[in-house]
Amino acid sequence: MIASDAPILVLGLGNTLLKDEAVGVRVAEYLAALPAAETLGLRCLDGGTMGLTLLVEMEDAAALIVVDSAHLVAKPGTVQLFEGAEMDHFLRTRSRNAHDIGLDDLMDALRLRQAVPELRALLGIQPEDMRVGEELTGKVADAVPKAAEMVLGLARRWRALE
Repeated sequence: MIASDAPILVLGLGNTLLKDEAVGVRVAEYLAALPAAETLGLRCLDGGTMGLTLLVEMEDAAALIVVDSAHLVAKPGTVQLFEGAEMDHFLRTRSRNAHDIGLDDLMDALRLRQAVPELRALLGIQPEDMRVGEELTGKVADAVPKAAEMVLGLARRWRALE
């Protein structure tokens, strides 16, 4: 449980020029427009395609919820929550581009600085199409409100409101 005034960072990741890759950013934008996000003390941030500059934001958060497209080996639009150690395991075992600074690299940097939030989660959404384009595919777009509700539910639980 965290105090009601402690910030919960919701970090939406993704490249907004690659269709479903943008889903994390779109969920963060959707959440930011909801009154419940402010009530729950969520700080919704477009983390874009990542980078070490996000370390400062992540260090200052009492809790961290990352939303990103993820290869879940599931139907497009499937949303899956990985919390705490499950998040760490998923990040360490997923495939990724060797030239990226990935979320797992940022989490390792937080570990080195002894700043990993105890309350942390990754909400992964299975993409359908990662080609160039600015619109989410239908099934992934339909998953945005569901993912937002899952974030709100997690924040309520962490604040002991549920």
